[in-house]
Amino acid sequence: MTGKRRKAREMAVQMLYQRDLGGSDLEEILAGFDPSESSLDEGEEDRPEPIEPAVFEHAASLVRGTVEHLEEIDRLIGSQADNWRLERMPAVDRNILRLGVYEFLQQPDVPKLVVIDEAIELAKRYGSENSSSFVNGLLDGLVKQHSFPGSLT
Repeated sequence: MTGKRRKAREMAVQMLYQRDLGGSDLEEILAGFDPSESSLDEGEEDRPEPIEPAVFEHAASLVRGTVEHLEEIDRLIGSQADNWRLERMPAVDRNILRLGVYEFLQQPDVPKLVVIDEAIELAKRYGSENSSSFVNGLLDGLVKQHSFPGSLT
């Protein structure tokens, strides 16, 4: 399931990014994101892998939850991001952070360190060379400053 959760997180970040920059309606984004299209894993340029409907549904659930709790999520990120206004953060980083904080708040079955590790991997793959350090520092700081439901490890 780990690989499936990672794919769902990747799709969720893509959808959140599209919503953030394009200002599109969430349902339009979900409807336009075709889970029957193939995705390529890194290094597998010639072997497309179909997206499983359950993976898409998990991604859609993550996106809907993140958007539903966006005000609280952004407030938490803003409280931890010294000298960084949310709107000035790179869009990829901002949406990876939003997804991570959503999981902290609403996914107690996922250990916090797993959420951080997954966010770091997303930042390495989709962000700039500094994104993984930025995401790691901010999420780690939030975990140390707040009591989120669920376990750390």
